[in-house]
Formats: sequence, structure tokens, C-alpha cells
Amino acid sequence: MVHRVAVIGAGPSGLVSIKACLDEGLVPTCFESSDDMGGLWKFKEVSEPNRASIYRSLTINISKEMMCYSDFPIPADYPNYMHHSKILTYFRMYAEHFKLLEHIHFQTSVKRVTQRPDFAQSGQWEVVTENRAGLEERHVFDGVICCSGHYTYPNLPLKDFPGIETFEGKYLHSWDYKGPEDMYGKRVLVIGIGNSGGDIAVETGRFAEQVLVALALSLQDAPHGHECVLSCIWLVLQVYLSTRRGAWVIRQVSDNGLPVDMKYNTRFVHILFQLLPMNFFNWFGEKKLNAMYDHTMYALKPKHRLFSQIPVINDDLPLKILSGSVIVKPNVKEIRGSTVVFEDGSTVDKVDTIVFATGYNYDFPYLPSNTLYKSGHRVGLYKHVFPPNLEHPTLAVVGFIHALGAIMPQAEMQARWVTRVFTGQKKLPSNRSMIKAVEKDTNDIDKNYIVSKLTPLQVDFVSYMDEIAGEIGVRPSLLWLFFTDYPLFKKVLWGPVSAYQYRLMGPGKWNGARKAIFTQFDRMYQPLKTRKVVEQEPSFTGRLVKLSLTMMAGGAAAYYFHTRNPDTIPKLLSNLRPQTV
Repeated sequence: MVHRVAVIGAGPSGLVSIKACLDEGLVPTCFESSDDMGGLWKFKEVSEPNRASIYRSLTINISKEMMCYSDFPIPADYPNYMHHSKILTYFRMYAEHFKLLEHIHFQTSVKRVTQRPDFAQSGQWEVVTENRAGLEERHVFDGVICCSGHYTYPNLPLKDFPGIETFEGKYLHSWDYKGPEDMYGKRVLVIGIGNSGGDIAVETGRFAEQVLVALALSLQDAPHGHECVLSCIWLVLQVYLSTRRGAWVIRQVSDNGLPVDMKYNTRFVHILFQLLPMNFFNWFGEKKLNAMYDHTMYALKPKHRLFSQIPVINDDLPLKILSGSVIVKPNVKEIRGSTVVFEDGSTVDKVDTIVFATGYNYDFPYLPSNTLYKSGHRVGLYKHVFPPNLEHPTLAVVGFIHALGAIMPQAEMQARWVTRVFTGQKKLPSNRSMIKAVEKDTNDIDKNYIVSKLTPLQVDFVSYMDEIAGEIGVRPSLLWLFFTDYPLFKKVLWGPVSAYQYRLMGPGKWNGARKAIFTQFDRMYQPLKTRKVVEQEPSFTGRLVKLSLTMMAGGAAAYYFHTRNPDTIPKLLSNLRPQTV
């Protein structure tokens, strides 16, 4: 029986794993190599080896109501998209509220995790740690939860860039980037158009503009020739963004000014995704994005469809492209000293700095190589949590996943499931069945997503949350809510899929979950109420038209799909029945 649990890492996944252990009566001990909690969100002026790293200006691209833990809402006066310092403050509030700090050993790194000699009978693990004094200590635990994340080991693929050894300037990975100050008066090339690459290109482009304005003001009284001087200065204050595939770029600020995830990440939209063909949503989504800015005209259009890869979330990038601060270029073919040659034959001379926003490798250096199951080019975990090849399910990985949604609620769901497995309240399938499920996941990821070998972790946010919630017994039942609490049913169906929905029923039920759901938009509006304005009430006619159109569209979609897939809708309805655990 599992009693003592080692939690490796005190980031967002580690914190919620400690709490999940306490909720189930387990005794957790968390080992954190840094001097503070927060993991990725603990900013350091100098990046530390074997730790995630962020830049000074980083603001999360998930809104606060969609990233907070299920039983601890973020304060109403906090901005919807928070700076990393606010996120770290929230984690500290969470840790203090649930008394998690007393279980964390700071400045203590995990060196090795190995099976005990009697593992076949006990399922126990030996954990070797090194404390702040450099002394090794050995511990025995009944279970281990790995929460070390996948943004720790930067991927710097220099071999893919012929001539990099001749480069005369400075190059670095986005892991080492802290701010644009070092880019003063430089010509910068950013390689990679993920969220980090987009942010760095925008920020360095904005910094270049500020320098240019200052120089323009200082040259206003020049007797003549200042136009030529300014054009020369502009040449050395240029940012280039190189991308191999291109990307779909979405905005954080959606229709009517709502956070995009609160607008579209709803159960109603998720149900439509199950009923209608994916090609329709690709067409509709791409059309909507191109209506804001044509991705072909902006040189952003990728080779893949919209929902084949997690899009870039960046409101400022299109403006920087339009204003000339950022110039999008294809993949780099070759580097010749300070000249960069691109695959289309174009060149850029006098490049001073190259920033590689080329992703991360993942590793669990403290685990033996035979502990984790390999499936293709990825670590194969049953439902992205449990190694399927162990005799006892006493090792779990939490937070090792990638979706269009925050890691916090996903890690929380995983941790709640893990601790119930540890306590024996939930049984896993046989090793053979789990391995078969892992291989199916690998095939599904390869089939449905464009993913590199660096990030074979992608899942659909709502589907995955519901799947793990089903394992625990906390997936909200729409049919049950329809008959027992119709106002809540409407909020759950039409509103955002926030983590509070998974505290409405079943193990770990929180009495404040219903209120949190009804007030989530109040907390979203709160930081915006800085000036009193007169609100216009929606007209009865407008609401009637909207309801009619919705019913017509829903009915037509259901009829269309039912005629072609008659077994699917009854299957979906069966999934809506209340769960028994």
C-alpha cells in the first residue's frame, strides 16, 4: 500500500501533486532543486542548468479563469492575462492556503530514482538526493511522481545550419533570452515561429522602434542629411523571423474583447467537433483568421491545416509585420560569416545576433533507461501518466503533456487520478492492455497532428480532461445537470470548460464549484472596470434571432451527422449519463 510519496519538482505540477496526495491521506515529500517554488514561472536573471527559464517580460497566453486550479480561483482583480510575477504570486497563495510549503525541501536535487531490490513485492523506490550542502541522502518511498516538465533542456540543432561555425556574431537559444537590451543597435534573426519565437521577434522589434524614435528626435536639429542617417540606422535595427513551415496565428483578444479561450473553449463547441467533419472546422477557422489578416499576404501561411498543430498565440506579430519591424523569411539554408542565406535564395547581410527558438528536448535523467516504455520516438505513458511496463503502478509522470490549454488544470486532473491509483481506489488495466493503448495513442498523434520528435505530447484539451475525469469519477454529466440543475447545465454547456466543472460531483467535490462557475465572467470583467460606462441591454429580438439560428444550426448538424453515422449520437448520449464509481 502506498503511503509515502516523493514529488520531484515544485512547479505548478508539483504543487498540485502535493495537494492531491494530502487530499487522499498520503504523505508527500517534494524535492525542489531551486530556492523557490514555481518551476518555469520563477524568473531568474541568469538561466540555471537543468531548469526551465523565462524572459523578463513574459505574460501567459492563457486567461486566468482557464489556468487556475479547480478549487482556488485567481483573485478577481488580477488581469486576465498575467505577467509571470503575478502567476508566481498566485502559486504562493495556493501553497500557503493549502499548507504545502512544509512538504517542500528546497535546494535539494534528485540524483537517482531506482527500484528497491524487493520491488516485485513492495513496489517501493529508492530516491537519492543532494542537499544544499552537497551531501547525498537516501530515502525510501512507496510511490514517486515526476513533475520536472519538458522545458528544461534546450534544443540547439546547430548541425541543421551549415556554416554556423563561421558566424561572426552571437547566437543563443530562447532559453537564454531575458530581454531585448542586448539587441541594441543589432540586426537580429529569430529562428522558429512558436510562441517564444513570436514573442521575442515582437519584443526585439518594438525595442528597435523605440531606439529609432529616440535617434529621430536627437537628429531633428541636424542641418541636413538626417533622412539618410535615419535610413542607415533602420538597416541595423531590423528583426527577421525565419520559419520552416509557417504558422496559424490567433489573437488572445477575441470577439467582443473576450479572452479567446473563454469564448471558444466550450462544451458546445467541443460537441460540434465530435459531430462535424474536421475539414469543416479547418475551413471555418482559417477563413475567420484570414479575415483578420491574410496569412498568405503576411507570409505566415503554413503547409498544415489549422487544427493539425497548436497555433501561435500573438496579438502583436501581424502589426509588427505590417509596420516592417519584423520581416518573415523562410528556413535558413546556410550561414556565411555574418550573411544568412535562406532556402528561397534571398540573403541578409550583417546579422549580429541569432536567437534559436527551436524548442526543447525532454529527459528524465534521474530515472533508469529501462523504467520508461518507448513508443516510436516518444516516451510511452498510459494516458500520458503511467509507464505501462512496471509490475506495480507506483511511478507516475504529471504535467508531461501539450495542449491548446493551460498545464495547471491538466496536471491537477492527472495528480488526482494518480493519487487514487496509489491508494488503491482506482485500478489500472493489465500491462498488455496499457501498452496497446499507448501504441494507439502514438498512432493517433502521428495521424491527427503535425508534431516534431521534440513534442510528441499533443492532446485535445477538453477530450483529455474528460477522459481523465472519467477515470476519477468527476466528469460532469450534462444529462444529470439538465434535469437537476438547469441553470448550471446552461453554464456548463455554453460557458468555458474551466477546471471548476470537475469539482461539481464525485470524489473531491468542492462546495464552491457551482458559485465559481456562475461568477467566472464577473472575475474576468473585474480588472476591466476602471471607468464607469453605461451598458446597453441586449434586445429581445436579437436574443430570439440568435436562439433560432442556434437551434436551426444544431438541428441541421445533428440530422446531417445522424444520417451518415447513426450509432455516434446514441453513443454520445450514453456518455452523458451520471457516472458510478
